[in-house]
Amino acid sequence: MKIEIDDLSRPEIHSLLQEHLRSMHSLGPPESVHALDLQRLRAPGVTFWSAWDDGGLLGCGALSEIDARHGEVKSMRTPVARRRTGAGRAILMRIIEVARSRGYERLSLETGTVAAFVPAHRLYESVGFVPTGPFGSYLEDPNSVFMTLSLAKTPGQPS
Repeated sequence: MKIEIDDLSRPEIHSLLQEHLRSMHSLGPPESVHALDLQRLRAPGVTFWSAWDDGGLLGCGALSEIDARHGEVKSMRTPVARRRTGAGRAILMRIIEVARSRGYERLSLETGTVAAFVPAHRLYESVGFVPTGPFGSYLEDPNSVFMTLSLAKTPGQPS
């Protein structure tokens, strides 16, 4: 698996992001859909990665800077046919690694509440994300789960 910063120009990425947006809109009301479209993923402060193997696109994810100490995980998606390959975890770990290298103290995310999001909740919890309240410009929403991961160094943690 190769994970790379992506310029969002390839048709495979466009298709996956369209699938992602369609799925998000099918799972909740429009005001509760916070997925980014292509234009917003190209905004300053957003870094987008894709994962590939010989069979093609395995998934994607992004890191958006909220401020100098806080980042947000965005656009985590694997194609339905390529799920359970480890790509989601690998992309998430890359995002966490980059967030730490940027000096962020906290990494947060917003995801859905319906059953389709349970695998995502489990993935995030497995790497240390915990439930939290709304952050950044988000408001309390019964269709949203907010999670955060502390990136603050603990005594003895390598630089």
